Amino acid sequence: MSRYMDEYNNWLAQPSLEDYLRAELESIRDNMAEIRARFETELSFGTAGLRGKIAAGCNRMNIYTVRRATQGLAQWILENGGAERGVAIAYDSRNFSPEFALESALVLCANGIRVYLFDALRPTPELSFAVRHLGCISGIVVTASHNTKEYNGYKVYGEDGGQLPPEAANVIIKAIAGIDIFTGVKLMGKDEAIAKGLLTYIGEDVDAPYLDSVYAQAVNSEVIASVADDFKIIYTPIHGTGNKLVRRILDRCGMKNVIVVKEQELPDGEFPTVQAPNPENKEVFEIAIKMAKESNTDLIIGTDPDADRVGIVVRTDSGEYITLTGNQTGVLLSEYILSQRREKGLMPENPVLIKTVVTTEMLRPVAKAYGVELMEVLTGFKFIGEKILEFERGGNQKNFVFGFEESYGYLSGTYVRDKDAVVASMLITEMAAWYKAKGMTLYDALQSLYKKYGTFCEGVKNIYLDEPDGPAKIAAMINRLRTNAPDNFAGVKVSALRDYSTGLIDYADGTKGATRQPLNNMIYFELKSETGSGWIAVRPSGTEPKIKFYFGYNEPDEAAARTKLGEIMNAVLEAAGA
Repeated sequence: MSRYMDEYNNWLAQPSLEDYLRAELESIRDNMAEIRARFETELSFGTAGLRGKIAAGCNRMNIYTVRRATQGLAQWILENGGAERGVAIAYDSRNFSPEFALESALVLCANGIRVYLFDALRPTPELSFAVRHLGCISGIVVTASHNTKEYNGYKVYGEDGGQLPPEAANVIIKAIAGIDIFTGVKLMGKDEAIAKGLLTYIGEDVDAPYLDSVYAQAVNSEVIASVADDFKIIYTPIHGTGNKLVRRILDRCGMKNVIVVKEQELPDGEFPTVQAPNPENKEVFEIAIKMAKESNTDLIIGTDPDADRVGIVVRTDSGEYITLTGNQTGVLLSEYILSQRREKGLMPENPVLIKTVVTTEMLRPVAKAYGVELMEVLTGFKFIGEKILEFERGGNQKNFVFGFEESYGYLSGTYVRDKDAVVASMLITEMAAWYKAKGMTLYDALQSLYKKYGTFCEGVKNIYLDEPDGPAKIAAMINRLRTNAPDNFAGVKVSALRDYSTGLIDYADGTKGATRQPLNNMIYFELKSETGSGWIAVRPSGTEPKIKFYFGYNEPDEAAARTKLGEIMNAVLEAAGA
C-alpha cells in the first residue's frame, strides 16, 4: 500500500478524530487523486509559516497541522528561554481562523508559555506591533491574506515584530519533522490556561497605542479636516479585519464623510461578494464604484482580509473611476511624503526609501530628486522589515522613511515591521485631501508625476498551476528562460541577466557582476532600447501554486511605452513556454 494511503488510514484510525474531519475523510474514500493530494506530502512550514487549503489531511490546514507547527514553535521558544516573555496571537476573518488561533494558544500554554490572544479579529500589522509593544519573543497571526476562501494560513513573527528569520524557521522546521501529529503535541484546556495565568486576552489596551503610532506617521495632520465638509471617500474592508481600525483612524484625522460598503462591511470567511478578496483585482470594487458614481465620491479605498494591503480607485477628469496599481499608489505616496517632509523640515538625516526588486523603477528618479537613498531588497515585505532592524542595530545612522512593494503593501514608520493597510489608508486619504485642497485629484497628481519623471508602465502576469506536476512546470519555465535567454524581447535588447539563484549578473558586453542579495529562485532581465529602458522578473510565488512574471518599461511617449510593454510581455511568455 502506498505511503499516502497508510497516512490516510492512520488518520481514520484515530479514536479522537473530530466527527467533521472523519466524515470529510470518509467522503473521499474512493477518490485516490484527492487522497494523494492531501496525504502524499506534508504542509510545509516555510520562512513565514503555513498556508494551504482548509481540509483534513497532513497537507492541509486543520487543527492538527496547526497544533503540530505550534508545538515545533514552542520547542524553539523554550530552548531560547522565552516562556515568560510569551507569544502574541491574532487572527483574521477567514473560516476557522478563531479556532486555529485558540488551538495555537492552548498548545503554547500546555508547554508553559504565556500567550496574549486578541479578543476578536485584528489586522496583521497590529500583531506585529503587539509583539514589540508587549515584549514578546514571538507572534502568530492566522491568515491567508488575499487568497480565496478555501485557504487559511499561519504566519510566525520574531521578537522584532518582523516575520521569523530563516535561521529560526529552519530550527522550527527540524523540530516539527520530529513531532507525531497526533501523539507528539501537548494540549491544555482554555479554562485551565486562564486559571494558571498562561492565557491573557488583549484588545483595546493594544488598539489604542497602535493607533497612536499610526497617527504619528501623518505629515499633514490638519489637511483632512480642512476639506472634510466636501471630501468624500468610500471604504470597503472586503469582509475582513480593517473595518473598525481604518474607520477609527480616519475619524481621528477629521474625516466626516466615510461611506462604508455595507455588503462588504462585516467579517465573512466566505467572501460572498468577490471571487477573491484581493484589492489587486478590480472586481472587488464593483459595488464601491457603482456607489461612487451615484455619490460623486473622490476616492475609494479597499483593504484585504488581514488589512496589511490596500488598493485604491480614483476619479478621472471625465468622472470615470479607475483602479491604480500598487506601483502607482506607492510612487504617489513616496512623492507626497518626501515633498512634505522636506517642506516641513521633517526629513531625518540619512533618509532611506526601500523597494523590492520587482517594484517600479520610477522610484529611482523620485528618490534622486529629494536626495534620498534608495535601497532594493528581494520580494517580500519581510526583507524591508529586516532592513529596518539592521538600521536600528547598526551604527550607520540610516533612517527608514517609507517602503513599499508592487503587491499593494506600504509602510511609513518603524512601529511595525510589516506592511500596514491602516497607516496606508490614513496617508492615502491625507494625500488625496492635500491634492483636493489644490484642486487636483489623485489621477491628476499621477499625471503630473509622469510629466516630472517620465512614463513608467508596469504589468504582472500570474499563471496558476495548482496540480500535481505544477511545481515541475514552474521550474521548467524559469529554467527555460535562465538557460536559453534570448538577446532581446520584442526588439528591446537584454543588457544584463541577473540570476538570483547564483547571485551572478551576466552583462551583454561579457562582463560579470553580483546581485548582492540573498540567493533566491528568481531571474531578472535588464532591457535597453534607443528610446527607453525596461526590466523583466520571473519567480515562483512563495505562498500560492503559481509563477509570477513582472514587467516594466519606460520612455517619453506614454502610448509607445504601453504598446512596447505589451509586446515585451507577449514575447517573454512565449519564450517561457507559458
